[in-house]
Amino acid sequence: MTVYKVWDPFIRLFHWSLVVGFAANALIVDDDSKLHEWIGYAVLALVALRLVWGFVGPATARFASFFPARGDVTQQITEIATHRRHAHLGHSPLGALMIFNLLATIIAIGVTGHMMTTTAFWGAEWVEEAHEILVIWAEVSILLHIAAVIWESRRTGVNLARAMVTGRKSIPEDVRLSQ
Repeated sequence: MTVYKVWDPFIRLFHWSLVVGFAANALIVDDDSKLHEWIGYAVLALVALRLVWGFVGPATARFASFFPARGDVTQQITEIATHRRHAHLGHSPLGALMIFNLLATIIAIGVTGHMMTTTAFWGAEWVEEAHEILVIWAEVSILLHIAAVIWESRRTGVNLARAMVTGRKSIPEDVRLSQ
């Protein structure tokens, strides 16, 4: 195995803080409480920091380093279908699409959540419905993300969850690696 330093402390702290904040608001905290509102703002602040870090952070954190081209996505799907083991130093193309999906969804959840606190949208049923649908979409996306992490970890032999804790990916010698 070759070990590569991949995820910087900010990315790891962001990821796990987002997990805790989203889980608290979606599963634990009363959605009519002030705490729900404040956690929502904290989650939005985390996402705002992540957006900045996506332009100024280290290479693996930068959006430009993992923005997937259509061919990259097709290639990853082909590798999965043909049982070829190929690991990515940073995000895989499908993983990158999930990141962009989750970031956009969480921003939309935060925007609709904030809208519900304003006079202009107070009691607007469509805003509350949009907020709820977005939360469901995020929950489904998170379940797919977790399933994909497990699948790709087994398929490639790279423990992706451990990498998000330690910041290092251990890549087996027989696995082709993309930067």
